[in-house]
Amino acid sequence: MPKVAVVTTGGTIASRRDGQGVSRPVVAGPDLLGSAWTGTELRVVDVMSKDSSSMTFADMDRVRDAVTAELRDPELDAVVVLHGTDTMEETAFLVDLHHADPRPVVFTGAQRTFDHPDSDAQANLADAVAAGSDPALRGAGVLIAFGGALHRASGTRKVDTTSLDAFRSVHPAGDHSRRSLEPLPWHPISGTRVDIVAAYPGADRVQIDACRAAGAQGLVLDGLGSGNANPAIVEAVRDCASAGIPVVVTTRVPQGPTSATYGGGGGGHDLVSAGALFSTDLRAGQARILLAALLADPEHTDLDKEFDRRSRIDPAPRIS
Repeated sequence: MPKVAVVTTGGTIASRRDGQGVSRPVVAGPDLLGSAWTGTELRVVDVMSKDSSSMTFADMDRVRDAVTAELRDPELDAVVVLHGTDTMEETAFLVDLHHADPRPVVFTGAQRTFDHPDSDAQANLADAVAAGSDPALRGAGVLIAFGGALHRASGTRKVDTTSLDAFRSVHPAGDHSRRSLEPLPWHPISGTRVDIVAAYPGADRVQIDACRAAGAQGLVLDGLGSGNANPAIVEAVRDCASAGIPVVVTTRVPQGPTSATYGGGGGGHDLVSAGALFSTDLRAGQARILLAALLADPEHTDLDKEFDRRSRIDPAPRIS
C-alpha cells in the first residue's frame, strides 16, 4: 500500500466561508482528508494555516523543512503539500531547487473553498495523491497537480484568478518530466531580501533606488516585451551592478522567452551592457526565488552562469 505524507499550510483548499462570505483557512488536515480514502496510507502533517498571499520567505523555508523531514522516512512514497494558489508557484519552486530525493513532492490546492458545493478541493487532492503514488514519477522532482493537469514546478505559474484549471507551464504538454539539473545546496532564504520592480511606460528609477535604500540584496525587473525598459532604468541598473546588487530581468508578457536583443537606450541589450542578468523562461515570482536561493549561499560563484542555466526550462516540463 502506498504511503504518502500530506503537509498542510492553509489556503483556499483548507478554507470555509463565514457568515459574511469571507473565506478563512480554518480546516485542519484530518478534516480535509475525510474518511473515504482506500488503498493509500495518508499521514497528515499540519505545518501552518495561512492564506498564501501572506506567505513569507521564512514560511517557505518551513514548508521545505517539513517536506525534507517527512522524506527521512524510508517507507514513504511521496509528499503532497496543500497550499494556497496565490504563491504556490514560488514555494513549489523553492522546494524543487533543493529537492535531492527521487520520490516526488506534489503541490496542490483549490480555487473553491472546502465547503463550496462544487469545490475542487477533493478532486485536486485525489490527483495529487495519485501522482505521488505513481512509480513512473520517481525522479520527476516537484510537481503541481491542479485542475486535472500535472505540471513540473519550474516554469509553472498561476494564470487565471477563478478557473479550475488555473496553472500553465512554460511549454506545451509532454509525456514525461525528469529533473535535468542537480539540486542546489540548502540555505534558508528568510534572511535574504530580493524585491520585484515593474517596468512601465515612463517609469523612473525611484522604485529601484527605494529598494536599494531598504537593503535589497538583489532585484528582479519585470520588464516590457522580451525584457526591455528605458534609459532611466538602465542607468539605475548600472548603479546596482556597480554596488554589487544583481538585477535579473524578466517580462510581464505571459508566454515566450526573454531576449536581450533591443538597443536604443533602454532595451534588453542595453540592460545587459549595464550589468543585468536575464531570466530566460522564469517569470518574476520564480525568478525572485531563484535569485534569493543563489544569494543565500555564502559560497555561490558564477551567479550569471548559474542563474542562466536554471532559468531555462527544457521543452517537456508538463505531464498530462
